[in-house]
Amino acid sequence: MRPETPRTWRPRAVRWVAYALGALIVGTMVVLAVILPVEWRALDRVLVVGLGLAIAAGLHMLARPRLIATERNVIVINGIRTHYLAWPEVLDIRMPVGEPWPSLDLSDGTSLPVMGIQSTDGDLARRNLEEFRAMLGRGEASEPERPA
Repeated sequence: MRPETPRTWRPRAVRWVAYALGALIVGTMVVLAVILPVEWRALDRVLVVGLGLAIAAGLHMLARPRLIATERNVIVINGIRTHYLAWPEVLDIRMPVGEPWPSLDLSDGTSLPVMGIQSTDGDLARRNLEEFRAMLGRGEASEPERPA
């Protein structure tokens, strides 16, 4: 039985670590800004917290990747870039042993990394890969949906 759409796959371990570390860093920077010596001005304290927020934003980019399958298309979000693919464009998904994440084989002969499924998740990554593989071929030939 094929999984129902829409379906979203996200890495589990990487998200937990990135968000926990981001919260820890921001919290540490806030505490540091509060206990800094009196000679430090308000702007210095704000910049210390801002540095923590900038680091947390970078960690968010590590936790952001996902793979989304809808009835009409496949959406691959890898850090900064988002790719919209119609189902007929996706031929296969493969993840050789030792690779950190799978890649989609596309109809134009290229491949696209899919960071939304990561080998660090172990059995969950294998199950996610098989779920997506089961969905291949169910889409219709149509233009990919794009946000307005």
